Amino acid sequence: MTLKTIFSVTLLSSLIACNDSNKVKKSDYLTLEEQEVIENNDTINTIITSTNLTTTSNKVILTGLDSIRLVSMYKIKPESDKNINYYEDSSYYGYHDKSEDSYNYFMPGLDIINGYNLINIAHYNLGNEKTSFLFKKPVLIKTVYYPGVKKDSLLKKPIQRDYFMVSVYDEDTNNDTLINKKDLRKLYHFDKFNTKKTQLLPSDYGVIKSTYDYKNDIMYIYAKHDSNKNGTGDKNEAMHIFWIDLNDPKEAKKML
Repeated sequence: MTLKTIFSVTLLSSLIACNDSNKVKKSDYLTLEEQEVIENNDTINTIITSTNLTTTSNKVILTGLDSIRLVSMYKIKPESDKNINYYEDSSYYGYHDKSEDSYNYFMPGLDIINGYNLINIAHYNLGNEKTSFLFKKPVLIKTVYYPGVKKDSLLKKPIQRDYFMVSVYDEDTNNDTLINKKDLRKLYHFDKFNTKKTQLLPSDYGVIKSTYDYKNDIMYIYAKHDSNKNGTGDKNEAMHIFWIDLNDPKEAKKML
């Protein structure tokens, strides 16, 4: 095979890979029509009967709260084979405490679900047999933080969480008729019974990433300020840093 042929094959492979990558990125979105629901009544049918949207429940997720179980809800695309049998949780280790009998999650006490076409989380209370949803309409979830089932510790002291947090695209902030990663990403806190939802960052910020401070049990959140009000995080817009006390999550405090 000549050098020219090798170059041509390599170039073609790269183009195919790029096209495939673009297809994957473009597939993770919601249209405004898909966000509409027939009724907003907190039953399992609320999401399933969403206009122009076919969904599937994926798996019952155990939590560290004995009476609370979660169910992941995914969007099914018309061209898909409707075989969504993957589940991304646990086993993603970011912090490591070497104490005995500790099971280390992304952050101590908090397990995660990574979203891909994940449009809602059903919250089921075994005590009163009630199902509700974290969101009242379909959204595009990036990450769900929830109390881990296994024992965990921080600096050799037992630690257990009793709340949920969700990083999510829930609004068409840039007005392009799609809800996707070009919109501003929000971060919400939910109490354990899903009776109160709190937005942790101001609405004109979009979450970019987070890091963890194990000395103070703090989550640092890096977010872009939408200073030009166009509904997306532009490259030339300032990155600000907020922090949340994971012992008592409230609206984030601005550090810089």
